[in-house]
Amino acid sequence: MLTAARTTNMARIEGGEFLMGSDHHYPEEAPAHRVRVDGFWIDQFLVTNREFRRFVDETGYRTVAEIAPRAEDYPGAAPDNLVPGSMVFTPPRQQVDTSDWRRWWRYLPGACWKLPYGPRSGRKALPDHPVVHVTFDDASAYAEWAGKDLPTEAEWEFACRGGLDGAEFAWGDELVPNGKHLANTWQGKFPNENKLEDGYPRTSPVGAFPPNAYGLYDMIGNVWEWTSDWYRKGHEAASDKPCCTPVNPRGPKREESFDPCGSEVPIARRVLKGGSHLCAPNYCRRYRPAARHAQPIDSASTHIGFRCIIRE
Repeated sequence: MLTAARTTNMARIEGGEFLMGSDHHYPEEAPAHRVRVDGFWIDQFLVTNREFRRFVDETGYRTVAEIAPRAEDYPGAAPDNLVPGSMVFTPPRQQVDTSDWRRWWRYLPGACWKLPYGPRSGRKALPDHPVVHVTFDDASAYAEWAGKDLPTEAEWEFACRGGLDGAEFAWGDELVPNGKHLANTWQGKFPNENKLEDGYPRTSPVGAFPPNAYGLYDMIGNVWEWTSDWYRKGHEAASDKPCCTPVNPRGPKREESFDPCGSEVPIARRVLKGGSHLCAPNYCRRYRPAARHAQPIDSASTHIGFRCIIRE
């Protein structure tokens, strides 16, 4: 039974039909197709460090980043990497080849949700900023404790669009309407030049930018958000006949989510949505509702968080 206390700081989203995906950007967003979702409640804000701390204090939960990886799970891994830690964005001093993400990401021992930039940084997690360094299992554990769930990709995208069916962004078709930044993204040439026109070099407090038409904050930028769908490159083609419009679609089976390029230890992947403060015009233009990203379920970083939903 839903109570006012259970839905505090959540928005009720009426079900409906919308155009999911895009045929005009990255190939994994295609084909654009119509789907329908039932109504649900969704958090107005990203889960914050303050909220996540309450969960940890009540349950004693330890995130994946706080537990040393097992050598048998990662054969061939360097011993230095088999320590608790997470991926931290470390900008280079000069422009580099953007085809190699290793030039700005590094595995930092000790980095976790409490110390997002590592023990030596002197920076503790800010209470009103989104929690980061959380894997899919971490986000799922929080959602279960809160009596909620993680959204499917379709539910998340429907909520993000705020009723603007087919619009490029969550607020319309201009990235910076009238010169006003409506989300925490990257201005300048990624990965070394951030002009900070939006005022934030890293994450921003939840609610720092205007909400979309559904009253939801930070659906674009700030941090990527976990969804419950397994990842597949591209959407399944769907019929445009009304009788065949998918209802409450979910992603593919788990076995379809592995990286087709392969690796010594292939890891299943889930869909991330929304882009982050690291999305820039010259790199990762995924600050759009249709955009999506594949994330290994055991991996966390300084730019991944989540929000929860309640289905009726």
